[in-house]
Amino acid sequence: MQVMAFSPTGLLSLVVFMVLVVEPHPAYGSSRGGWFGRNQGAATPLVNGICAASVTIHGYKCEEHQVKTQDGYILSMQRIPEGRIGGNSSGNKKQPVLIQHGVLVDGMTWLLNSPQQNLPMILADNGFDVWLANTRGTRFCRHHVSLHPSQPEFWDWSWDELVSYDLPAVFDFVFNHTAQKIHYIGHSLGTLIGLASFSEGHQEDQLKSAAFLSPIAYLTHMKTALGVVAARAFVGEITTLFGVAEFNPKGQQASIFLKALCNYPGVDCYDLVTAITVDLFLQNEPQSTATKNMVHLAQTVRDGVIAKYNYGRPDYNLMHYGEARPPIYNISNIPKDLPIFISYGGQDALSDVEDVGQLLDNLKYHDVNKLSIQYIKDYAHADFIMGVNAKDIVYNQVVSFFKNQQ
Repeated sequence: MQVMAFSPTGLLSLVVFMVLVVEPHPAYGSSRGGWFGRNQGAATPLVNGICAASVTIHGYKCEEHQVKTQDGYILSMQRIPEGRIGGNSSGNKKQPVLIQHGVLVDGMTWLLNSPQQNLPMILADNGFDVWLANTRGTRFCRHHVSLHPSQPEFWDWSWDELVSYDLPAVFDFVFNHTAQKIHYIGHSLGTLIGLASFSEGHQEDQLKSAAFLSPIAYLTHMKTALGVVAARAFVGEITTLFGVAEFNPKGQQASIFLKALCNYPGVDCYDLVTAITVDLFLQNEPQSTATKNMVHLAQTVRDGVIAKYNYGRPDYNLMHYGEARPPIYNISNIPKDLPIFISYGGQDALSDVEDVGQLLDNLKYHDVNKLSIQYIKDYAHADFIMGVNAKDIVYNQVVSFFKNQQ
């Protein structure tokens, strides 16, 4: 495996990206030939959007769309309306699938592998109408009707707003275009916002089924040393360093913060990098999010509950919520008859087996005929989106699950 020499800033950007987003797994990052099965040359420039960079070059149709949220953010979406090989031979109207990425990445993360190995194109080739969502703050979602990314107000949001605004906006957009109920797929943070949203009754009339890959509803048992230390820090002093503004993994402030974390006893950032291929960093550079969003995720780790953002003072919480503590998202309120597929791995240091067990306990009264669980002993967090064998192990199961709901 080729390992690149990074500058301190580049190294630390890569570290936070891997720890908080993809968490490298040596079994799939090296001995099985790496995560990536796509082009080994230079990545296609992204100036013209995700469709031009990673979809149409493989012979698929792809549409770029813009979606406005109720709070004024302009989100980018991509649509792959049909497969390269014909897809739906029956001639029936294609069922829409909405795919949601995790934190510090965007929709490109689903397209890093070859067309034969990445989930969106596999779904398109199996007759589905595929839509890729991108959250606010990422490279093609940095527009607002009145705010600019240079303003702190642009970044005054956490994953609560993804639940309340981003997800409803993209669901409405897809539903209005297709007039059909939607299959939902989330990975990592995409599972958290889906679970929280569905628990509050959002999208109930638009949702057909949901697939949660490497769910992170609970994070109490997260095993990465750097991740645990980072979570503790994000709750406290990071807001002093960043304020309520952009968290850019490639920025100077983030590098200072991460360097301090890497010097923490028991944390070895350099060992972490040795399991990473250059492709991952170069072709899917870390994306910005709100510092407030990172703090909210850290609160989830620290508090062990799925709750709305904690403003840190009872009077502030009272002002926002009418109560001294942030309201809890009650996952058990998800409709009992919603078809759900959950896939998780035994080597996942972020979506730990014990934490997934707590999520499943919240779903213990779910209709047993509507809940499908897949446990993959050797799978880690990134394998669900970048594993070269994910098609055979995970994606074929997702396709079968969706087709059974037709």
